Amino acid sequence: MTSDAGVPLLPTNRGIEKRRIGEEASVSGAVFNVSTSIIGAGIMSIPATLKVLGVVPAFFLIVIVAFLSDLSVNLLLRFTYSGDPTAFPGETATYGGVMRESFGWVGALLVRLSVIISNWGCLIVYLIILGDVLSGSEHEESLHLGVLQEWFGSHWWNARPYALLFVVIFILLPLVLYRRVESLSFSSAVAVFLAVVFVGISFVMAISALFQGKTQKPRLFPDLDSQSSFFNLFTAAPVIVTAFTFHFNVHPISSELGKPSKMKTATRISLILCAVIYFSVGFFGYLLFGESIASDILVNFDRSSASPFLNDVVRLSYALHLVLVYPLLNFSLRGNIDELLFPKKPVLAKDNIRFISLTSVLLVLSYLAAIAIPDIWIFFQYVGSTTIVSIAFIFPAAITLRDVRGISSTKDKVIAMIMMILAVVTSTISIATNISNGTKS
Repeated sequence: MTSDAGVPLLPTNRGIEKRRIGEEASVSGAVFNVSTSIIGAGIMSIPATLKVLGVVPAFFLIVIVAFLSDLSVNLLLRFTYSGDPTAFPGETATYGGVMRESFGWVGALLVRLSVIISNWGCLIVYLIILGDVLSGSEHEESLHLGVLQEWFGSHWWNARPYALLFVVIFILLPLVLYRRVESLSFSSAVAVFLAVVFVGISFVMAISALFQGKTQKPRLFPDLDSQSSFFNLFTAAPVIVTAFTFHFNVHPISSELGKPSKMKTATRISLILCAVIYFSVGFFGYLLFGESIASDILVNFDRSSASPFLNDVVRLSYALHLVLVYPLLNFSLRGNIDELLFPKKPVLAKDNIRFISLTSVLLVLSYLAAIAIPDIWIFFQYVGSTTIVSIAFIFPAAITLRDVRGISSTKDKVIAMIMMILAVVTSTISIATNISNGTKS
């Protein structure tokens, strides 16, 4: 999940204005926007899910979550644009608006808090990954060197806290101080290009290793030697759910398309495309590194691999991608927090003290959390099992079952009930298993 998604809960006036003058976005453009909303930091942990589940179950889980995401988006669109298919009813044309219509101000608040927590968690994940790239990490008693350590040796300034502090002060701070998201349009384009570079080089390295006979033998099915091993399988589900969660960006994109049917088409194409990319990255990453694969696959691309130059290109290209995406996510997060805390204050960009204070606090808290949390798997487990699964499945299912517009069919309600039960049961087992594993360790 990435978050260059714009501001998720604000009205889509720009889209409405476009339709008034007859200028509608294309399906192909929406496919690009949805796809870039889906593919983010979650791709780093997809290969580790294949290690937990095995290749075959992981493939089916990716397909199932993509299918359920398609269903949940369709339910959201139904309750947003029911009636005249070309009518976009103002306030309800946002996720928060649909929840407010169904559950009042409590529903809108729950969506807003879930988006804030999830997006702030993504900022922390970005910093954790940047720390892994620059200063390395330890994975299952195996030490993976960072780029700075490989280039300059082990010095105190290469340590994670100091390396990240440098990035935060001299790179991220100037970027997050931009007051208009349009100012970041060029960096967004570069970020997308760098993500493509990462995926392309990863594929080339895996195919090269395959022809040279240097790949690892992946397990097709999980290794179930105890009851705890069975419950550990559920810990992979939140990672996949997080990777496919883009629902907070559905309304801003759909509002520019003119017809909900176009958004359904764009969503379906994007989900298929991203499912193929995710499984490909997971499979080739598993082929390259086998059972030694880390929860953040970038740490595996160190000097111990066959091609040091390509390893550095892979790591640095995706690290730079995250640096450029970070301010976009921060822009959305900062706007939502300001609207929640200061609903009657002037526009944030025009209040210097409030703007700089909120920006600084978010950056400092994200930095401290990234230093305290050693592994991105922890984020995916707990946030993916709570706020993210709520955004993706529980809230759309609840809206359908509440049915304030009286448009849900029996089939819709059955789908919503199954979706909610699967989400709640899987998340509960995942959280319980992680707490149990943490207690044992």
